[in-house]
Amino acid sequence: MSVSPTAAGDIRRYAIVTAAYWGFTLTDGALRMLVLLHFHTLGYTPFELALLFLLYELAGMATNLVGGWVGARFGLKLTLHLGLALQIVALGMLALLDPGWPGLVAVAYVVAAQGLAGIAKDLTKMSAKSAIKLVVPGESAGLLFRWVALLTGSKNALKGVGFFLGGALLGAVGFAMALWIMAGALGIVLLAVLAFLSGDLGRMKQKPAFASLFAKSSAVNRLSAARFFLFGARDTWFVVGVPVFLYDVLGWSFTEVGGFLALWVIGYGFVQAAAPALVRRSGDGVSHEVSAARLWALLLALLPAGIAYALDRPDVLAPDLAIILGLGLFGLVFAMNSALHSYLILAYTDRERVALDVGFYYMANAGGRLLGTLLSGLAYQSHGITGCLLAAALLAALSWLLALRLPRNRQPAQA
Repeated sequence: MSVSPTAAGDIRRYAIVTAAYWGFTLTDGALRMLVLLHFHTLGYTPFELALLFLLYELAGMATNLVGGWVGARFGLKLTLHLGLALQIVALGMLALLDPGWPGLVAVAYVVAAQGLAGIAKDLTKMSAKSAIKLVVPGESAGLLFRWVALLTGSKNALKGVGFFLGGALLGAVGFAMALWIMAGALGIVLLAVLAFLSGDLGRMKQKPAFASLFAKSSAVNRLSAARFFLFGARDTWFVVGVPVFLYDVLGWSFTEVGGFLALWVIGYGFVQAAAPALVRRSGDGVSHEVSAARLWALLLALLPAGIAYALDRPDVLAPDLAIILGLGLFGLVFAMNSALHSYLILAYTDRERVALDVGFYYMANAGGRLLGTLLSGLAYQSHGITGCLLAAALLAALSWLLALRLPRNRQPAQA
């Protein structure tokens, strides 16, 4: 790297990147809730709602793959600037949506705007996550785990606040005005980053060839595949199924739906931040952590099927209690899985390749979200919330099987 990883300048730059990521995360969570609830009230079916997020997730896959290479070649500062700017453009596009447009035109326009938001989200996330590896000494595995968990947990807590903010803004000022408010706030964040973030961060000494994107260790490949199914399991019932079920079946208001999902994401964000204290640490920074990842993945695979069974027995447990308690348990176990994965990807990679490997890993993350988003709309439309839960159980089981293949030692950077 061009600067020392322990230098005060690197830590200051990382703090700026993290603060920008927090600001971005608020708008990202609010945007998801705004789009979902607004278009549901316009009469969109669950599958049509899922299609609105299709390009968002698809763009995230391509962005993480290419964005990691761009970050390694030109530095993480550039990818952060691009992410914030594209999010502002996406918010402005959605605010200009005309309710009088024909249905297909409106859908295509929203999908295009969501695609820009997907690119923005993953450029910003990849920049922030990669920067951690650059400011933690290579031998400090415990410190690395704590910093990763803190960033991931705080991000999800703020995303939960964003869910609530989106629901509240939709009810208070309407769809378009809410978007303009968020675009203005994020514009201030971008100006602050342009003014205060200086120097290089994450640029490789030797310019990486594009083919290096696919030269991964088996550990990175297996962990990325496990991440794919992990996030597919979450979004299969979280993206469309749960919000529509709460609004349509249980009769909750916009603010109640947004508030509940906000509390859920905030809660699992706190669990992620606390994950290092709940996992037995190993001297090599990998062996005990991999064992923990396998155990928590197994627990996650069992939960959705149990929730589906509880919903099928309303005489034993009321549906609202089953979904609230079940979602709470799922969030806790999912948070531990996610925190362990986020640490292990940095433990498996080396400093020189961090942007490349993290970008590839989050490409798999986005692919899982894409699969989960599509399944959420299809499963809910055909079999309701129970269909979503059973699909989630299958995907979580596949993530567990892949976790069993994770190596319990660090591996060379390339296979």
